[in-house]
Parts: sequence; structure tokens; C-alpha cells
Amino acid sequence: MKINFIDLFSGAGGLSTGFSKAGLNCLAGIDFLKPAMETFSLNHKDAIGIHADIRKIKTKEFKKIIKNQKVHMVCGGPPCQGFSTIGPGNSRDSRNHLFLEYVRFVKDLKPNVIVMENVTGLLAKKNMNTLRSIFNCFEKLGYHLDIKVLSSHHYGVPQIRRRVILIGNNLKIENKYPFKEYNNVDEKIKGFKDARTVGWAFKKLLASGKKCFNHDEGAAYVRNDMEKRRIACVPEGKSIRYERDEKKYLPKALWFDHDWKEIDEKRFREAKFARLDRSKPSPTIVTGRTMYYHPTKNRYLTPREAAAIQSFPANFEFKGSVASQWTQIGNAVPPLMAEKIGGCIIKMIKNKKNKLKKISKTDIDLVRSVAFNYEKDVSHQKEQLRFSF
Repeated sequence: MKINFIDLFSGAGGLSTGFSKAGLNCLAGIDFLKPAMETFSLNHKDAIGIHADIRKIKTKEFKKIIKNQKVHMVCGGPPCQGFSTIGPGNSRDSRNHLFLEYVRFVKDLKPNVIVMENVTGLLAKKNMNTLRSIFNCFEKLGYHLDIKVLSSHHYGVPQIRRRVILIGNNLKIENKYPFKEYNNVDEKIKGFKDARTVGWAFKKLLASGKKCFNHDEGAAYVRNDMEKRRIACVPEGKSIRYERDEKKYLPKALWFDHDWKEIDEKRFREAKFARLDRSKPSPTIVTGRTMYYHPTKNRYLTPREAAAIQSFPANFEFKGSVASQWTQIGNAVPPLMAEKIGGCIIKMIKNKKNKLKKISKTDIDLVRSVAFNYEKDVSHQKEQLRFSF
């Protein structure tokens, strides 16, 4: 049986890439950003890429575009700027309510399964009204929902990236999530594989045969002379966040022109001149190319290197400007994590006769504590967290 899905707010298609690799069939992707849809169409040749404002797409017309094929699953990641824990976050951001367009497609297409991805900020207290609205909308349509925080490095991605994954179904069956397969950094629990690293990504996912897409090292150069001199002094895997870092890695002539005692908490809010470490997974890849530096070279990462850390296959080519490529890469769901989720979706649908006798409720306090306690292993959540309002 072919299990069809569509990807709303698809971006370049990280979810679609992983789901397709798991064995699901992508019918179409929709996104407002033209370069992202060019990338999607280039790499998903059997799917239909639709560059449009989702609010202007009528589902009646959409059904015609996909030739009235059955849609078994709707997936996607509605814009999350208002939920973000990196930026200031704005619970009143109008983009938060684009999930209603997702709901509209679900209502009209009646898929068996829905999958939504978002940042952990979705679980922040200030966003509880938005989250409540999401659950209420889907529950009224007959969907049983679960929500869980997953960390990408547990599924073979060479990057520590936590994301909220919401799974729902109208089959009255259990929503399944992938189990942890890889250890945390410096963890050696028997039965789990060693965490994949930046070095692994660069070795395995940079080149496809003799081709290496989106890998112009010259375009990743550091323009500012002072910045180049400073990064040249920072060792692999290190950064500057505290005064002690400045004194340890930089000669006095390159010190920052400020008083550390006057800075909040006597540290930078985010580490500066952060070199990646080839022996460890990367921190979360973001949409800006100046966040991290190459482990050994005095430059930023290329889009290809960032894509490799995100676990995109080496033959996945990105279109658009370098800035646009970074936006597509930083916003994507890591394909390897998506592949594991996709495998669970297939099991759910194939075992749809195994109905739940009772639907439990999620312990919201536990979900939130896991989301924001970064010293806690997210795989140590209870066997299944369910959330209902």
C-alpha cells in the first residue's frame, strides 16, 4: 500500500526527504519562499512543488492538482518565529496563527495522520493559548494527539537539535515516536551507538561522487580583519563567552573593548567566535552563516557543510543566494530524524486495527520540564506523553 503525504510550509523539504527515505510517498509541498520551492522541486522530482501563499490556495483546487489522490498524512512546520527561544519571541506574532491554514487542509483532506514540527518555545508558558488552540482545533476534527520533545542526535544526526513533534491520528490508535538509538556526548550506554559528529558529517555527507554542491569556500571567508585575527587564535571546539576565555585565547591587543563587570551575568548572551569540534555533534544549526566557524579553517561554514550537519544527503542541492540557502538549511527538519519519525508513521498506519482502549492525558508539567531542562535527556520522558486540554 502506498502511503501518500503532503508537506505544508515545506521549505526545502527536510521532512519530505526523511519521510520519502522511510518509504512514504510525497505528493506535494507548499511554501511561500520561491528559492525554497525551487530547491524542493529540484530534489523531489516526483512531487509537485507549489510556490504560493497557503492562505490563497483552495483545497478544492489543490485536490485537482494532486489528481484527487488519497492523502494519508499531512505534515509540516508552520512558521515559528513567534515561538522561538533564540529571538525575543512574540506570542502575538500573526505568523503563529498560520497553523489555522494547516488545520483547514486537515479538515478538508481528512488524512489519517498529522505531523507538526516546531521549536521548543511552543511549550513556553506565554504560548500556552496558542498550543491550546492547536489541540482544540484538531480534537474537534476527531484527532487524538500526542506531543513530545525529540533531540536529533539520538537518531543519527550529527547535531544536537531539540524540536517539538506533534503527532495525531483519527484512527483511534497509538501515536508512535522513534526510540533513542544514539548516545549523548561522552555517554557509553550499552545498546546505543556513539553519537555522530561534525567530523562524520564532513566525511560522509559533503560530496556525492565528484560533485560537491553549495560548497564555495571562498564565499565563506571572514571579511573583517579584526574578526579574522581573533578567530585565528581560537582553538577547535572553543569559543569566547567569559572574560577567562578572552584572556586564555586572545592576546591583549585583540581583547574586546568593554568592561566585563558591566555585562549582564558577566558573560556574552551567546558565545562569540565559536569553532565547531570535529569530535562532537554540532550545536543547533541556525539560519545565519556567521553563528559558527569551521573547526580548523579561519572561515565560516559553507552551506554544504551546514547541510551535512543537518544530515541532508550529499546529492541534495540548494537553490538561491547563499543567504537563502542558509535560511532553508537552518529552518529544515534534519532528514535523518524525519526518516525515523516516518518509519513510525508507517507502523501506525499498517497496524491501524490495533485500537486504543483508553486514551490517556499528557503530564504537561513533565513535557515542559523536559523541553527546557537542557541537562535532562529527552529520551527519559515517560513511555508516552499525552497532552489534552
